[in-house]
Amino acid sequence: MINAANREIPEYIEGYGAVKPYRGPFATPPSGRVAGGKVSKDMPKSEKLLKSIDQAIDAVGLKDGMTISFHHHFRSGDYVLGMVLEAIARKGIKGLTLFPSSLPDRSDPLVPFLNQGVVTAVMTSGVRGPAGRRLTEGLSVPTVIRSHGGRARAIESGDAKIDVAFIGAPTCDIYGNINGINGKSACGSLGYAKVDAAYADKVVAVTDNLVQHHIYPISVPQSQVDYIVPVDCIGDPKGIATAALRMSRDPRDLLIAKTAADVIEHSGYFKDGWAFQLGGGGASLAVAGFIRKKMLARKITGDFGMGGIGAVFVDMLEEGLFEMAFDGQTFDQRAVESMRKNLNHVEMSASQYANPHSRGPLVNDLDAVVLGATEIDVDFNVNGVTDSNGVLMGASGGQSDTAAGAKLAIVAAPLLRGRLPIILDRVHTVVTPGETVDVIVTDQGTAVNPRRADLIDRLKDAGIPLVSIEDLRKRAYRIAGGPGPIPVGEKIVGVVEYRDGTVIDVVRKPL
Repeated sequence: MINAANREIPEYIEGYGAVKPYRGPFATPPSGRVAGGKVSKDMPKSEKLLKSIDQAIDAVGLKDGMTISFHHHFRSGDYVLGMVLEAIARKGIKGLTLFPSSLPDRSDPLVPFLNQGVVTAVMTSGVRGPAGRRLTEGLSVPTVIRSHGGRARAIESGDAKIDVAFIGAPTCDIYGNINGINGKSACGSLGYAKVDAAYADKVVAVTDNLVQHHIYPISVPQSQVDYIVPVDCIGDPKGIATAALRMSRDPRDLLIAKTAADVIEHSGYFKDGWAFQLGGGGASLAVAGFIRKKMLARKITGDFGMGGIGAVFVDMLEEGLFEMAFDGQTFDQRAVESMRKNLNHVEMSASQYANPHSRGPLVNDLDAVVLGATEIDVDFNVNGVTDSNGVLMGASGGQSDTAAGAKLAIVAAPLLRGRLPIILDRVHTVVTPGETVDVIVTDQGTAVNPRRADLIDRLKDAGIPLVSIEDLRKRAYRIAGGPGPIPVGEKIVGVVEYRDGTVIDVVRKPL
């Protein structure tokens, strides 16, 4: 069948089940009721502390075929996923579904467990590196890719059930209360872990900073934690800040960033009380520097900045340019320190951030968002999960969530990346549908979605030169040549869900 993104989707996918096709960003209404974990009890004076991860695996009754979850707040510095899978493998447990909020760049430790059959299915927001290449080869069932909001929705609705959540806890007291802002492995927000802890049947806190008294503030309360395992080290906080999360100084990126900031300034949304989010790429982060100058010049104070929060947003918060920062994932140690000290730097859960089937995700309050992409097509569809060779190498993240919710969704990307055109006739994989994308900003031109005639008029009046998306594609092809289609087989190795749980695209195994 052909879905609303003009993608051919099977009615049934082996290992996934019956398919609900994508029908539009707001066309599929929610159904059912909020799910939850198993009812449990904790007797007075009972002991949650265990001596090892092996003991915790026994205590939660982990068995073949169960689903285990992890958070990715340590990004490339995470140690918890590897140490837990090693302990599970020693016990001979197999056939698990791995359900991390995302898999970071350094996902090498996962590959042996995929090859050994310890993990036979993966659901995640993103995957990179060796694990991405291995998952593109295919498992017995397709890898399911969900946005951050879509993952929270799937957990809360019961579409995805977590048997055991293993939470890397930078600080945990002996009662099970957890926060991410204290301890040697402080990572800041635990926004993704909050949903897992609230809905998993069993929750294990793995910590390298066990405290003997009640802690505060609390990200995950003791009422949601079954067991606590102290270990030597849960992660390297230096791994939180990766190269992709540092503001670019590349002249091409700065040109793109300046243009994106100009688009925002003249969009009609840049005024007192506005709300703003940046993506994680260097060019996207560079937009903030230009926006800061414009806010100071026009004496504008925003309501809030949101998303993954790093030093660039901390600066604007401390200067009073934004009243608040909502933090779902902390990008660097400066932001960790800010969350520790500044009451206006607020931790948010993935559900509060972007769950489309809630009573009001914060993405719906955004005025503008600047996002990145690996591919964009002439219908404004955006790909962020597969490379030019069809291999899984990126993340859905909050891209489709923010594009749907924000009044102005900008995708900022170079026209060419290396020798490859970024603007194509057709992206390999649709992650974010073009009808939710308003503006494409490149180093060689800016295109506005024809749906947004209001924006076209405002930007033309402001003197911002515009071109059509077709002209951008022609320029890219004239310079680099038109890429041929990626040859793929029939085997579906990935299913990309839109945030509402419908299937927007599939990833087939490259030949």
